[in-house]
Amino acid sequence: MRFAEQWNWCTVEGTTDVTPMIRELKLRPDGGQVTPYPVGSHIGVAVLVDGQPQRRCYSLVGDRDPERYRIAVRLAPDSRGGSRGMWNLKPGARIEISSPASLLDIDWNRQNYCLIAGGIGITPIVGIASALRRRNIDARLHYAVKSRAEAAYLDELSAMLGDRLIVHASDEGVRIDLDATFRALPDDAIAIMCGPMRMLEAARRAWNNAGRPPADLRYETFGSSGLLPTAEFRVRLKNSDTELVVPQTSSMLDVLNEAGFEVMSDCQRGECGVCAVDVVAIDGEIDHRDVFFSDQQKRDNRKICPCVSRAVGVVTIDTLYRPEAI
Repeated sequence: MRFAEQWNWCTVEGTTDVTPMIRELKLRPDGGQVTPYPVGSHIGVAVLVDGQPQRRCYSLVGDRDPERYRIAVRLAPDSRGGSRGMWNLKPGARIEISSPASLLDIDWNRQNYCLIAGGIGITPIVGIASALRRRNIDARLHYAVKSRAEAAYLDELSAMLGDRLIVHASDEGVRIDLDATFRALPDDAIAIMCGPMRMLEAARRAWNNAGRPPADLRYETFGSSGLLPTAEFRVRLKNSDTELVVPQTSSMLDVLNEAGFEVMSDCQRGECGVCAVDVVAIDGEIDHRDVFFSDQQKRDNRKICPCVSRAVGVVTIDTLYRPEAI
């Protein structure tokens, strides 16, 4: 496993609504000492969803503070319930968090960077933009939002970046042209982005169409985003009479493990592919929410990452594990 996580208790020190739908939480770890971490990192948070303990991941916002972590949570009506649980936390609440980890693997030796954020995906980008400014690198940040009123940290970023911040607000008729953006970059440029699934898929296609090295597009996604609404669906196990119900508030991975069909996992964000299982049949449609499989592999529907991906209807899978074999 890549992440040797340690979980510790912390106290919610305070909350601030940075937009009507995005709330920042300041978390002070026990002992008052923050573990050093690279910018662009995230932490795991243990949150109650309908009274049941669940794990969610949130990016750390801004420069590292030696005494507290900052995270921001968008209240998402169609999510699996984690955002509601986080919004219910009040100052003084006690929660468990994991040690910080980063999946972005940023190459700080480059001289040309393009930063792209979609909605709540701005959270890891704030710290990255600040780090680049400290290195006197004038990277542009393309920030795609529905409206400026929904753009978290807009004032902070405007003061930091000036005209290097380009806001693409849908209600103003301004949308980011990824093809043109990538074609205009110098040959040695690296792009760093975080946003919803549709945006990431479009960026990968535009990056490949521009003939750029795939490794120079670094990205992070949030597994709650998908192409289909988050709803209850069913999972059948090959060579078994078992049929499991995956509720709106749980992942397929959690349901499988709770039922004894243990599936190995790592990042639980749809980025590493460790948890991928075989798809035997689908009566409905799979919503691939990972960024591990290629577009063609997703169309083939031969495998699924149960940590984030979901389905409409019934999906039959083979985990290669049988509880009765023990």
